[in-house]
Amino acid sequence: MSQIELLLPKMGESVAEATIIKWIKKEGDAVKADEPLIEIATDKVDSEVPSPEDGVLVKCLVKENDVVQVGQPIAIIAVGSGAAATPPPAVSAPAASKPESAPVHIEAAAMASPVATEVLKAGSGGKFYSPLVRNIAKTEGIGIAELETISGSGSGGRVTKQDILDYVQNKSKSPAPVAAPAQVTVASNGQAERKAEVVPPAPKQKVAISIGPNDEIMEMDRMRKLIADHMVMSKSTSPHVTSYVEADVTNIVMWREKVKKQFETKEKTKLTFTPIFIEAIVKAIKDFPMINISVDGDKIIKRGEVNMGMATALPSGNLIVPVIRNADMLNLVGIAKRVNDLADRARNNKLTPDEISGGTYTITNVGSFGNVMGTPIINQPQVAIMAVGAIRKKPAVIETPSGDFIGIRHMMFLSHSYDHRVVDGALGGQFVRRVADYLENWDINREI
Repeated sequence: MSQIELLLPKMGESVAEATIIKWIKKEGDAVKADEPLIEIATDKVDSEVPSPEDGVLVKCLVKENDVVQVGQPIAIIAVGSGAAATPPPAVSAPAASKPESAPVHIEAAAMASPVATEVLKAGSGGKFYSPLVRNIAKTEGIGIAELETISGSGSGGRVTKQDILDYVQNKSKSPAPVAAPAQVTVASNGQAERKAEVVPPAPKQKVAISIGPNDEIMEMDRMRKLIADHMVMSKSTSPHVTSYVEADVTNIVMWREKVKKQFETKEKTKLTFTPIFIEAIVKAIKDFPMINISVDGDKIIKRGEVNMGMATALPSGNLIVPVIRNADMLNLVGIAKRVNDLADRARNNKLTPDEISGGTYTITNVGSFGNVMGTPIINQPQVAIMAVGAIRKKPAVIETPSGDFIGIRHMMFLSHSYDHRVVDGALGGQFVRRVADYLENWDINREI
């Protein structure tokens, strides 16, 4: 019987650490290969870490609520013949004379790769900074000296991701330093020099909230805190502008009603309106590729792939955005299958971190809640997002060669929010109009 060390697996390209939520197995429990041992949470998604082999869980190396780095040991498992039948052995350092008994490092997914960063792992005081914190510091231009001034809420005063995000958010909201009246001095060359003294701004005061005797105070869950931070960050990053178009989708409603049973029988999946909307948006992105971009400082990144995010409401009331990668390479059937698969696994907490990252444009269906339109917030680092409203029967003017008349049509509002730093009103308005054109010109005789 030998022992192996289970390492925290790499959960996605941008994930450097995870929070331990709950141990599913206890020390001394027998475990099977691929059986979940522990529940973890990242800033992307919650997931489980399975056992790599049959054996016995000898030692839990981390506790619930601990923040663990990718590649860090989290458990020791006894494997081999007799492992499940014998009591868990005491864990001790391997003797120098028996190197063969040293634990073998095994990771459930893939070994962590070192994170390239210019911020030191530890400051002069010896305080450790995680790869995620260092990456954020590097992105925000925070040096090690400034990083050491941040008060940490983690174990031993460690700076957590939330600590540095709060610091960056408060820093961005702080007003610019106020210049004091200039002081005039005379230099050695006889010329006057002006020196301005910079007075630091007063700290922003927290808004006082009164609490009544019948009010209930509820703690935000982890996902709601992440959503709140992301929304505030997006609004402070991008000047939002929203353009609206009302589209006549009568042909789409009639066509879907005609083919949906045949579609489900043939393709073993349901045909909702969402794949149809996504197909139209993808076509419009090909016509206007400068919608499919991101901003990095004063540089524009033009994306080479069309990765469509689809906002999905969870049973908890929270929101998650799974991504259909290379949506421009899929036909309507392929998009429909991806939409249904991702939505189903999102609601059952089965998504992987890579399936909710890398999006380049996002659609949100506010019509599913009976709303006619919305003003969606951009999903950073994207620069645009579209909300589709409820489809309603309305009287509308129908133009024909023989004259105009009033008819009952299925109408829907499209709301397009975009980053006015890089998307002007002309581009933002033309894009949403093009999406509406593709929807209105739907071929009612289209084959599946």
